[in-house]
Amino acid sequence: MSDPVTTKLAVRGCNITLMRGGSGRPLLILHGASGAGGWTPYMADLAARHDVIVPEHPGFGASDMPDWLDNVPDLANFYLDFLDQLDLNNVDLVGFSLGGWIAAELAVRNTRRLASLTLVAAAGIHVKGVAQVDSFLRSDEQRIRDYFHDPKLADEMVKLRLKPELEDINLKNRTIAAKLMWQPRSHDPQLRKWLHRIDVPTLLIWGANDQLFPKEYAFAYQRLISGSSVTIIPDCGHIPQTEQRQALVSALEGFLDKKRAAA
Repeated sequence: MSDPVTTKLAVRGCNITLMRGGSGRPLLILHGASGAGGWTPYMADLAARHDVIVPEHPGFGASDMPDWLDNVPDLANFYLDFLDQLDLNNVDLVGFSLGGWIAAELAVRNTRRLASLTLVAAAGIHVKGVAQVDSFLRSDEQRIRDYFHDPKLADEMVKLRLKPELEDINLKNRTIAAKLMWQPRSHDPQLRKWLHRIDVPTLLIWGANDQLFPKEYAFAYQRLISGSSVTIIPDCGHIPQTEQRQALVSALEGFLDKKRAAA
């Protein structure tokens, strides 16, 4: 496996940061509201078998803040342009939290370039009667703790993510996340009407102990996406790629292997 390469890419005049590593069929990862971060261990795991492509959304991190960015559907349309520009086909699309919402909005519009869809702890819909932690009403430290089931891991992540040198980028990410997700809170009331349009194999991966989007959200998505399947990871909060990395990678690889065997 080759080392990942980080570059700048201009899509319709918007410059974004792009990490890419590995080889094989393209696997496009859409990150959550905390930003793309660096090339993390789960990405390296997946790059052993896939061409892993990790763009940093417009408005996040070192990517441009374009004038046209008003809502999540804007990002879905942007990534359709991204797929066209890179001429990617048979893409396994994986979205985490906010990135899952973007991925779902993309897939209801056009699955022409997709081979599969995986939503991990995805925002995007609202499930009545399910209690949720509202991350926008939490302190920076408490918000990070809410992501994890294991308090020891939460302690480590607080130290890692609240370093003074990350303050500016954290503020930028929180600002654009609020613009995209504040009202209605973390969902698009119109999305559930169109999820039936998703016509590629779909997997929903959720932590059993997710406080932001509890596992009931996985089953709500399953009811709305025909033929989709659910994997619930025990002892896991909102970020399975960190808290239960091996279980996440195993679930995703198993799903992709099964899909290819059936093709």
